[in-house]
Amino acid sequence: MTLPCRWWMLLTCVLALSACKSLPIIVPDLAQARSGQKVQLEGARGPLTAAQSKAVLDRLRGSGQDTGIFARHLALEEAIVGSPLTTGNRVLLLEDGPATYRAMLAAIAAAKDHIHMETYILDDDEVGQRFAQALIERQRAGVQVHVIRDSVGTINTPLAFFKQLTDAGIRVLEFNPVNPARARKDWELNERDHRKLLIVDGRTAFLGGINISGVYTSGSSGSFSRLAAHGEAAWRDTDVQIQGPVVADFQKLFMATWAQQKGEPMVERNYYPSPVKAGNDVVRAIGSSPEEPYSQIYATLLSAIGSAETSVYLTNAYFAPDPQLLTALEDAAARGVDVRLILPSKTDSWLVFHAGRGYYERLLRAGVRIFERQGVILHSKTGLIDGVWATVGSTNLDWRSFLHNHELNAVVLGADFGAQVQAMFDRDLAGSSEITLAQWKRRSIDNRFLEGFARLWEYWL
Repeated sequence: MTLPCRWWMLLTCVLALSACKSLPIIVPDLAQARSGQKVQLEGARGPLTAAQSKAVLDRLRGSGQDTGIFARHLALEEAIVGSPLTTGNRVLLLEDGPATYRAMLAAIAAAKDHIHMETYILDDDEVGQRFAQALIERQRAGVQVHVIRDSVGTINTPLAFFKQLTDAGIRVLEFNPVNPARARKDWELNERDHRKLLIVDGRTAFLGGINISGVYTSGSSGSFSRLAAHGEAAWRDTDVQIQGPVVADFQKLFMATWAQQKGEPMVERNYYPSPVKAGNDVVRAIGSSPEEPYSQIYATLLSAIGSAETSVYLTNAYFAPDPQLLTALEDAAARGVDVRLILPSKTDSWLVFHAGRGYYERLLRAGVRIFERQGVILHSKTGLIDGVWATVGSTNLDWRSFLHNHELNAVVLGADFGAQVQAMFDRDLAGSSEITLAQWKRRSIDNRFLEGFARLWEYWL
């Protein structure tokens, strides 16, 4: 979900006049990956031995397709990101707001020690108040709650909404305040916290694309697909619920953001409980921020696409790719990989929408298949490569996510979870219309003009 259009129009002039961040080296030299570099996994009891790590990777490789993901990509991914692949996790795929909110609220109600929430949008509506009351109840029961909310994303949320939280003892931190007088570090209007993260007791984490907002009160299937709250089209989005040792890596990212934004000292709690095996899923936590020389999420996605041998299936809400992503998709299609993109047919950000459409003809000519999801506002950010490498998170395929936002993704390895993501992709595909090159070449002059105009602004979108 992006900032409402009226605010973007107000801020566009400021953004245009502000110093433009020069394009960094987004991806390290992929050719520098050391051949034969071993991938070491971690479990509930710490690092696995080389033999144990090999056994886990062999199991994952053996249960999936013949793919270069394991042979060529994983060691480089680890070098790029720094965080380990962690086994012993349980990952549950959550589709749309209703299912995600039910799971989140149940976890909040069961919290015993602490709750950490980080979100871009936290609306003062029925959904926002439901979460507020759930957090207040736990705070009053002795569970310490910390909340990070983005200043731009919550710009329409009344201060009274947050006062009710702080009056109850909840620590609320405004990320990068729009008002420079309240800035706690160098003021960067364009730097935003786009992450969506909920951690309960250091043992359960939720992350993905779902904000806390009434637009998600209806699902995207069945009778709910027609209208959501306020008479708008339903929102189609994806989250994951994760339990197991990797939750500690997401906790580190939350704590680092709190410290970087100079939040008041955190109340002492058991933020890193002894890890316990929860399942057999292998997961890597990846966070990125504009302070890094390149987006770690973007770098590992490009490396995974470059290693793909059979399929690249991406579903994304905001698509305004840079030259490196375009080339990676074209190269994959050229070597026979089945490359498919599911993108929105309607959106809450017309500039990004038309900027992305400006690349359709180039991609279609290269053999990339493009589908537009019908009947909903698509907000998911997911990927599946070769059926065994899956990612779910907050990262869009646009310049804002690559350069300006703090983002958060989980990478999950293995054919079992991959099959779940594949089934979800197939359901979205069934609700989509394919764009063909012949059809696209017949689009109107008006649309061509909008595409050209929008691409002038894609750096800031």
